[in-house]
Amino acid sequence: MERIALFIDGANVYAAAKRLGWNFDHRKILEHFAAPGRLYNAFYYTAVPTPIDDKQKRFTDALTYMGYTVRTRPLREATDDSGDTYRRASLDIEIVTDLLTTSDQYDTAVLLTGDGDFERPVEVLRARGKRVVVASIAEMTSYELRNAADLYVDFKDIREHVERPGYRLPSEQRGQENRPFYTSAALDGDDR
Repeated sequence: MERIALFIDGANVYAAAKRLGWNFDHRKILEHFAAPGRLYNAFYYTAVPTPIDDKQKRFTDALTYMGYTVRTRPLREATDDSGDTYRRASLDIEIVTDLLTTSDQYDTAVLLTGDGDFERPVEVLRARGKRVVVASIAEMTSYELRNAADLYVDFKDIREHVERPGYRLPSEQRGQENRPFYTSAALDGDDR
């Protein structure tokens, strides 16, 4: 039976959801991508504010409860050349480390990102005999990454299998202060 490992770039998937206008159900993502075989592990990578806020804590706890191994890094503030302050954190090194150090445990890596920085690690995995599936949306997927993978899956093509119907993205809720951001259903898949 094919052993499958799932690697989710949380920031990239959240950005894809915002572009698509619909959100993902992380339980359904697990079921969909693990269906062809046996799931070795599912990793989810996300930046968290310091100190972590209640919403983000509930989200990472929900992912852990679903069976994900959650990897986090604190958001850091930086200032660009124009003096504007922004917050960011990169988990690329963590993703690459897990992709390569766990490769003996799986036959297929499913990588949910469109980030071209993963082209070379994908090539290395394929050279080691691993099958690599990349899933994202076309407008956010680098040509090089798509070309390096064995298979590319567009989220638009699997929407019915991975969408969380009825859930609105936080960006759609602005201006609705009386409406709670999280409901019990929201804990199953906010993509940050």
